[in-house]
Formats: sequence, structure tokens, C-alpha cells
Amino acid sequence: MKLPSSARAVVIGGGVAGCSVAYHLARLGWTEVILVEQHELTEGTTWHSAGFVGQLRSTVTQTKMIMYSAGLYPELAELTGLDPGWRGVGGLRLATTPERVEESLRLAGAGETYGLGLEVVSGAEAKEMLPLLRADDVRAALWLPGDGWLDPALLARALAAGARKLGVRIHTGTRVTGLDVAKGAITGVRLASGAGGSDGFEEWSVQAETVVVAAGAASGRVGRLAGVDIPVVPIKHQYVTTESFGVPSSMPTVRDPDNIVYFREENGGILVGGYIRDPEIWDTVAPLDEPRTVFPPDMPKFRESWESAVRRVPELGRTEITKVVHGPEAFTPDGEFLLGETPVRGLWAAAGFCVHGLAAAGGVGKVMAEWIVDGSPEYDMFGMDLRRFGAHARSASWTRAKALDSYSKYYDIVYPGEERAAARPLRRSPAWVRHVELGAAFGEKSGWERVNWYEPGRDLPPDDRSPRPDGWAGRVWSPAVREECLATRDAAGLFDQTSFSKLEVSGPGALEGLQRACAGQLDRPVGSIVYTQLLNERGGIEADLTVTRLAEDRFRLVTGTAFGVHDAAWLRGRGLDVRDVTSAHACYCLWGPRALDILGSVSGDDLTFGYMKAREISVGNVPVLAQRVTFVGEFGWELYCPSEYGLTLWDTLTEAGTPHGMRPAGYRAIDSMRLEKGYRVWGMDITPETTPHEAGLGFAVARDKDFLGRSALEAGTGAGAGASAGTGADAGASAGAGARRLFCLVLDDPRQVCLGGEPVRAGGLPTSRVTSGGYGHRVDRSIAYAYLPGDTAPGDRVEVGVTGTWTGAVVTAEPLYDPSSERVRRLPS
Repeated sequence: MKLPSSARAVVIGGGVAGCSVAYHLARLGWTEVILVEQHELTEGTTWHSAGFVGQLRSTVTQTKMIMYSAGLYPELAELTGLDPGWRGVGGLRLATTPERVEESLRLAGAGETYGLGLEVVSGAEAKEMLPLLRADDVRAALWLPGDGWLDPALLARALAAGARKLGVRIHTGTRVTGLDVAKGAITGVRLASGAGGSDGFEEWSVQAETVVVAAGAASGRVGRLAGVDIPVVPIKHQYVTTESFGVPSSMPTVRDPDNIVYFREENGGILVGGYIRDPEIWDTVAPLDEPRTVFPPDMPKFRESWESAVRRVPELGRTEITKVVHGPEAFTPDGEFLLGETPVRGLWAAAGFCVHGLAAAGGVGKVMAEWIVDGSPEYDMFGMDLRRFGAHARSASWTRAKALDSYSKYYDIVYPGEERAAARPLRRSPAWVRHVELGAAFGEKSGWERVNWYEPGRDLPPDDRSPRPDGWAGRVWSPAVREECLATRDAAGLFDQTSFSKLEVSGPGALEGLQRACAGQLDRPVGSIVYTQLLNERGGIEADLTVTRLAEDRFRLVTGTAFGVHDAAWLRGRGLDVRDVTSAHACYCLWGPRALDILGSVSGDDLTFGYMKAREISVGNVPVLAQRVTFVGEFGWELYCPSEYGLTLWDTLTEAGTPHGMRPAGYRAIDSMRLEKGYRVWGMDITPETTPHEAGLGFAVARDKDFLGRSALEAGTGAGAGASAGTGADAGASAGAGARRLFCLVLDDPRQVCLGGEPVRAGGLPTSRVTSGGYGHRVDRSIAYAYLPGDTAPGDRVEVGVTGTWTGAVVTAEPLYDPSSERVRRLPS
């Protein structure tokens, strides 16, 4: 069947992801959708998937996608009359160490917030569910009745049939030979079919303004045809199946992460797989060039997983392995999917599924189709957005090192705040050498080395008010964080925020374009700083940033370290010309009541300009843009200088500040202090799924202009709602009693500290989850934030589940620290 010369969309790849994207595009009403596959359907990586479906994942979005996928199977069966291959047998996740039990309790709490029916059971109860198990060392297990497994061939066949029913044209045996790009946008796909040789190839082009790369382990190679880097690393993954020995088809799936093994029933025997500690990259320039690629069995590497399986199911020691499947899987630098639009407009990626893509295939199709058709998906996708990576992801050595590390630790417990060492250090502030000399404990974000805290000296006095928190919060912890917070409160702290992303928009249309993109009012005098959000059509928050007007037609936007690529792409998609100037400027923040004395001792300029204002000054010999803004709730400035002056500026500030009691401080102190002030963090407290009014940010929304998302806000909360000046819960009061709003919680037990994701109950019923939490050292309180019903009021009581322990908490008016913000707005006396 010959392809047409043009299409509305071309999907490249005939695995479950490609078929699902095509199906969902058609379901949203797109006609003239074409799917091309160089082999037959599923013959890339889908065909050899073990098919495990575990609904409980580490993020809300992943879990929603998998839950959606489970609901899609009946729809497919009804539409196509085909069995989509779903086997809903339930799943057990075993815990054999105290640490894994703690993780299981946290996961169970998260599962409650997702609405998953799950249960924590004993080892004996797990054995009752599956008598084959040896469970004497199992301390606990999670039972997830909604889990199961999928037959990859049946699922792909049903998705393809559903797509065809909705008008999608599927062409197999069709290879992509080129991608056409003009003026930064995709314009078409060049294709070839035929066996070559004496028979030759048939070649042709299809014009299309939307192309989706869903080519599995070959996605990187396909992306390079358009000059785009899709950081997919093909890694060899192995599983085996045994002869039949009477295993019932109703056997639940089993994951035993402490022993890096998983297994399920297969044709009366058992399929056994695992994640080895020394994985191997499939090093080839043409991945998946041949159909159904497999590698020779490597049983020595598989020995640990097999021996673990035999210990867990002793009957396996008396059975024969009948098949070894050793094939390529597409991994990514952080073990998360790669979804979204590439730097080439109209060219999208749906790749890098890291072994569990089959489970989320339906959800992948849903969010990709919504993204393409509507401009933004229903869920918060940043954790899977291709744009979470910076330019360093182009490096094959960096990508491989990160992907290998991700694979080798796939089943490890990931403690919040735990840092990994692979491919580090990479990006470093000019002051990095000083941080090392001062004993900094570094974290990493988006390739940047950032100070978490400075290790305390031996003479640090004990402080009974700041004991190590219980549970997970106490695992990555230092008493130095408290000392840094109190020094900032009492004297001053010096923070290196060079890693924060800095974007510039300039030119004749800069103000008009930014006014449309930003919810805040930017038409203010030169030197003004505006705190604002970028909203999607639904009124959800796509970015949270400050905008400084440097000139009539020049603006600088400052956003989070990991968000620059995403935010710049969002603005460019709305017609703005954006330059990323992050690497051009160092940024140090001087905050605290002695900040004016410190800066005044090395600058002859007038430093008394007001809050949310910016001025060009000199600090010692260094030209600086000083911005009167804070993220810790203390008086002071963000101080920007060209990068080549960065080390000199740090040294100048350090020399001037030390006699005043100033201390260098890190990001953990920032996070503690911003919680006390109720400052929101994008991706945690606020996301594309929340509106400014729900988040208590109505004060940042302009009433006197039009902007993207305004109609949705007005429809949801009433015209002008939430525009009153104020902060926290009061600012969103107009959202109405029936709406949810973000509230501050103070936990009764200060040793119980939230990390995010903990379940919240009101009146004994599941109500919400913690968005972010921590310990506030200036107020000596354990603080958490959560969305609660709009008629909730300060003084109301809730319960928070912290690693299986239910702790009482009180809803509290915010901010907890300096409610009048006099310390921020007034000059220190």
C-alpha cells in the first residue's frame, strides 16, 4: 500500500509506544495519521518485553499513566474484539531488610494517595498467596491486587487494530532514511521500502508538520537525522523461562528488589529476570537494524539473579531453563521516560522506557496525544520531559555513564537527598574551588555541582533543639544546616546560586510577548522585578520565575536550575526569542540583617533601593547587578556578575562578611527557610496541574491585562479571584470553599519530618498528599504543605503518614516566620 505524499502526523516505530501514540492521536480526532515501522510490528524491543505491570511507582505521574493504561484494555477489547493481553493476577513486592520495609511503608502511604487498593502483608501471608515462595526471610510484602502482566504481542496487536479502526494507516517494512527540517521545524519524512540489492528500494517523502520518534533503542539514531539528541542508551537485559512444572496461571507477579530479581508464571513454568550490577551497553551505530535482535546468552552475568530466584522458589532448582531472552532495552540517564517536543518544532519523542514501557504504554499515548493536539497534557510531565536535560546530554560518555549507573541501581532504595557520583563533577561555579576548601557537601542538579551544606567544624556545639529526625529524613542530614539557617537569621548567609537558569528576552516585541505569556503585570519601570507564573490554557502553572526589566525592551528571567531548557522552550513556542545566558553570569545571594553593613563596606553605591528592585552597582572592583529579592525571608540581594568576575566577587564578599558573623550556606538551608516563609517550589508545591489560586499565589496574577490561561482561571474561580495582595492561604481564599487550596501543616512530633509524597488524612479519610516538607530551624517546627478542601481553616486537625507512622498535624496560617515580612521589606536598623 503506497503512502500518501502528506500527512497530519507521522509516527516512527511500531512498538507499543508508537501504536499507542497513533491510536490516541486518532481518538482525539486527528485524521491522516501514518505509522511506519522498518520491520513488522513489535520487532524492535517490544516483542521481548517481560510484560510486568506494577502500578505503584515513585511519582504521581507514572502511577496515573499506568492506572490509565489498565483502564484502556477493556476499551480496546470492545473496539477491536481482540484480547489486549492483560493478565490481572496481582503482584507481590517483597521486603527482606529493615530498610526495604521502611521503603514499603512509604510506598504504601503513597499508594493510598493514588487511590490504589494495596495492603502490607507479612511474609507468612505472602506465602499463603503463593505457596511456591520460600518466605522465612521476608519481613513484609506489598500486595497490589491491580498489578499483573501483559503479553506484548497481543497488546501491540490490539493497539494497532484500534488505531486502524480510527483511520490510522500503518506501513511495515518501511525505513526512515531522513527527516526534513526547515527554519527550525520538521517538514517531512523520507522513507524507503524494499529489500535492496537487485530488487532495489522504493523511496519517497511524506510532508508532515508533526513527527513522533517512537523507535525504541533506535530513537537516538532517528533523532540525529534531524540534528536532535535523544539520549537513549541501548543496554543488554536478560531473562529466562523454565519448563512447565505446574505453576498456575493465576500466580501473582513477584518482585524481590533486595535480591535484584523478578518473576512470574509463563506457560506453566516461571519467567525470571533481574538487574545485574555490571550492565553492558549494546555498542552499535545501527541499533535495531535487524528485526528481533537478541544476543548470545550470558549465564555467568545472570547467575546472581538466577540464584536469588532459586532461593526464593526452591522448586526452580529442580527445573530446566528452556529459553534465554537477551535483548536490548532503551535506558536513559536518569531511568525515566523521554517524552515531549524536541528542539526541532513539531518533532516529538516517545522513547527510553527503561524496561517498564509496556506497563505505561496506554498512558504514554494519552499524554503524547494531548501534548501534540492541545499544547499541554493533563498530567505534570516534567519528570519525563525530554527538556529536563541540558546541552551536556549530547555527550555520549555522560549519557552512557548515567544510564549504566541508573540500570545497575534500578532496584536500590533511593533515599530523598541521596547523591550519586556518576559523571561528576561537570558544571561548576567560579567559586567551586572555595566551596571545596570550606568542606562543602555537594549535591548535583542538571549537571551543576551545588553546595548542600558546609561540613561543620569539630567545635560545633551540640543543639538539643535539632536532633536527627526519625526515619528517612534523618538519613541525609547534617547539624550544619541548622547553624547556617540561624547564622542567616542573626547575621548573614552567603549562598551560591550560580546554577539558577537565566534567560533573556529582548527586542521590540519583548514586552508584548512576555505580557501574553506571564500572568503577572510586567509593564513596570526599568529596574522592576516581578514574581510571576507562566500558565497553560487550563490555568495550570508551567513555570514559576522572576522577571527583571533591564531596559525598555530587555528582560531577564530567573528560574530553577533544572527548568531553563523547559521554560525557554515554552516561551519560544509562544513566539518569543529567548537567549539562555545562565553560563554568562555568576550569582551569589547575600541575605540577613547584617547584609546591608557587609555590602556597604565594599560598595560606594546607594544600596537603599526598594524591595523587588534591581540596580547596577560595583562591589569592590566587580560590576554587579543587585536584585532586592529573597527566597529565604531575610533582607538582602541576589548579586549577578559576569562569570569571569565570579571568584573575585565571592572572595570580596567573604572577606567583608566574615567579621560580621556571615557564614557560607547551602541549598538545604535555603529549603528549610523557604518552607518557613511559604515560598512555593515548582514541580512540588505547584505544577501544571495546579492553578495560582489553588496554590495561594493569586496575588501574583494581574487583573488588568490578558494572558494565556486567564479564561480558565476566571471560569474556575470567578473574575479577578485571588488577585488580592498577600501570601499563602489568605491569597487564595477567593478560590471558594469547594476548591482545593495549598495549606501549611505543623506536625505535632518535631522528630517526624516529611520529605514529600506522604499521605494526609482528614477525619480519618484519605484526603491528600504532602507536596513538600522539612524542618524549619528558625521556628523549630516540622513543616509540611498539602492541598486540602477549600473550606479548611487554621486550627483544623489532620494526620500525616510518615513512613508508616500516623502523626497529628495542625493547619496553620502562613507564613510561620515573620508573617508581616518586615525583615524582607524594611532596611535593617
